[in-house]
Amino acid sequence: MNKLLLTALFCGMGFLAISQSAPKPYGPLPADRQLKWQETEIYSLIHFGPDTYTDKEWGNGDEDPAIVNPTQFSAMQIVGAAKAGGARGIIVVAKHHDGFCLWPTKTTEHNISKSPYKNGKGDILREYREACDKLEMKMGVYCSPWDRNSALYGKPEYVTDVYRKQLKELYTNYGPLFVVWHDGANGGDGYYGGAKEKRTIDRSTYYGWDQTWGIARKLQPGAVIFGDVGPDVRWVGNERGVAGETSWATYTPHAPEPGKLPGNGFVIDKEGVEGHRDGKYWIPAECDVALRPGWFYHADQDGKEKSPATLLDLYYKSVGRGACLDLGLSPNRLGLLADGDVKTLTAFGEVVRATFKNNLAKGATLKASNVRGGNKAKFGPANLLDADRYSYWATDDKVKTPELIIDLHQPKTFNVVRLRENIKLGQRIDAVAIDAFLNGKWEQVGAATSIGGNRLIRLENDVTAAKVRLRITSAPVCIALSDFGLYKEAAVPNIN
Repeated sequence: MNKLLLTALFCGMGFLAISQSAPKPYGPLPADRQLKWQETEIYSLIHFGPDTYTDKEWGNGDEDPAIVNPTQFSAMQIVGAAKAGGARGIIVVAKHHDGFCLWPTKTTEHNISKSPYKNGKGDILREYREACDKLEMKMGVYCSPWDRNSALYGKPEYVTDVYRKQLKELYTNYGPLFVVWHDGANGGDGYYGGAKEKRTIDRSTYYGWDQTWGIARKLQPGAVIFGDVGPDVRWVGNERGVAGETSWATYTPHAPEPGKLPGNGFVIDKEGVEGHRDGKYWIPAECDVALRPGWFYHADQDGKEKSPATLLDLYYKSVGRGACLDLGLSPNRLGLLADGDVKTLTAFGEVVRATFKNNLAKGATLKASNVRGGNKAKFGPANLLDADRYSYWATDDKVKTPELIIDLHQPKTFNVVRLRENIKLGQRIDAVAIDAFLNGKWEQVGAATSIGGNRLIRLENDVTAAKVRLRITSAPVCIALSDFGLYKEAAVPNIN
């Protein structure tokens, strides 16, 4: 073989290798813990404590631990109901703003060991941990940074000698945790060890968030850290359970006052709704919303829990927009979820499972306008129909608006379209359109923006067609799409 032929062969092989290499990542990328959080999709934030017995939402901190006595407490019932509702994990409110700890902490006397529950030998966190293990559910914790009981609150000693030590206890004794959760409640009126006064803190600096987050990074490296400023998952900016119709996983938290660092409770909340297309960090949104009107149990709210249909709508507007849904549950004074709560959770879980059980696109013939390097085995559209969230259809670098035709071979009726990107390579697609071949021509039946880790397009009407077309209408770089699904929404069960 002459040198000229060898040179041409090697150059050709080099070109082929380059053309078939994976697309370069675009923008900020998720860590492994963020990928696992994304896959969780639904989890439940469980509020129980003195407020359950005082009929309040925010306790003042002067409540007597003797009132907390859930004589029928069943972590199995609560976690089991969450699982029936589609949750893959729970977050236990280990301490709310009143400062009462549901575990026997060494940091304060204001804890479960001073209650009559199990004669002072109870540990509700431990019971949740055991229930999660038995039911194969993930567990997270929320320990309020604000403490209306502590005499030290507002002083540096509270952060170093109380709050951070509480976090260390929780992260050491109740793992593994999938999320550690923080909110933005930061100071105000309280009992404060008998001072009964208003205390304010610098919301930008008081908790020393970088150092406080370091505790989780060291003790629970697999857990995402949630808060207004992330750093792993952001608050969506409302408690309605709804993300923006356009929702970016990338985000740059901004303080409401120029020149200051943002902090939990000290950000421009409205920016969390959509995030930022040019955000500096991968900080996707969590959508939190209570099943009942309040976060804690109130007897007068029995029968006012959200309906399965309402929960389904929230699912599309949270999980279906690339966020996760954090659904608040509130055990009653006995330590159980009310029957109505369990029924609505079960019905909601049933309709979601039934809807997404069968992908109507399975078995379809897929024809893409472009496949990266012509390598169908590695980058072809068949990857869209497997069970791997990270195998994907990719296009050549210059091809940013490709099309895909899905031949179903026979008419099928659907009203939900699911798309996912391989977010290990970033959030790459700005907009898409869905067409159906109807009456001899293509007609647009749906569209969406910001695909990301999960996008559910709920169509206005049922569509019956044998051919469907996906058009990428806007993207700054070549695509890396990992999932395409067509579904027919199941009927919502009647729970009356």
